[in-house]
Amino acid sequence: MLNVEIDTDSGFCFGVTTAIRKAEDELHRTGRLYCLGDIVHNAAEVERLRAIGLVTITHEELAQLHDVKVLLRAHGEPPSTYELARRNNIEIIDATCPVVLKLQQRIKEMHDRQPERRIVIYGKRGHAEVNGLVGQTDGQAAVVEDVAELDTIDLTRPVALYSQTTKSLQGFRAMSEAIAERKADGDFVSYDTICRSVANRIPKIRQFARRHDVIFFVSGAKSSNGKILFAECRSVNPRSYMVAGPDEVDLTLLSDARSVGICGATSTPRWLMAQVKERICDTETL
Repeated sequence: MLNVEIDTDSGFCFGVTTAIRKAEDELHRTGRLYCLGDIVHNAAEVERLRAIGLVTITHEELAQLHDVKVLLRAHGEPPSTYELARRNNIEIIDATCPVVLKLQQRIKEMHDRQPERRIVIYGKRGHAEVNGLVGQTDGQAAVVEDVAELDTIDLTRPVALYSQTTKSLQGFRAMSEAIAERKADGDFVSYDTICRSVANRIPKIRQFARRHDVIFFVSGAKSSNGKILFAECRSVNPRSYMVAGPDEVDLTLLSDARSVGICGATSTPRWLMAQVKERICDTETL
């Protein structure tokens, strides 16, 4: 009989859980709420909330709204978003993750206190969290996704390096070492701002992936930490497959498997992982 296990350490992180709870509380009261961008990088969860009244909007659409409530998701927003909301009499339900909020404050403080220092953010260009971080510097921070991009940045100024909270520790350390090597004057400070609720999942998910013959990693395509965690699964178990939901499970992959593990990103709802397990188990009983 096939053993199917859901990873108990997978699923929503604290910041995502809080954002969804705030959205659900408001929807239960009023039946309608705007959210600036996808509340979480998982299409299935976004659709579930849309069905009970959550309306996802863009920044352009936000500018046209007045006298409404808008939820800011866990990724955070730049100061310009709050100023726009104030002008348009929009009530903000702020679900910015506390870890992200603290990072925003640290970057703003550095920018205000040492304007001569070049702030560099290791992160995904255009990501909602990164946009919010860059906004703390009036758009002056540089964003780098890999070491090669350092060649495009003037490092003759003093430099301060921060990280998007969901990036990998290994990648951040490589970036920090590369800047230190390039900084002949040594005027460089590096701040490890990676969220440990994400980083600590890496050794756990590697252990989980090793225990099973086949891994189905459930994640939305937009999830940054999903890509990182899935890569960790593949590094220890080549029979790891990313799926968006139960419909993408290829059952032919289980022909010789005795054990299947189901895990996911910090943006993956547990109910979706449960559906993947149900699809596999239902097939077993046929």
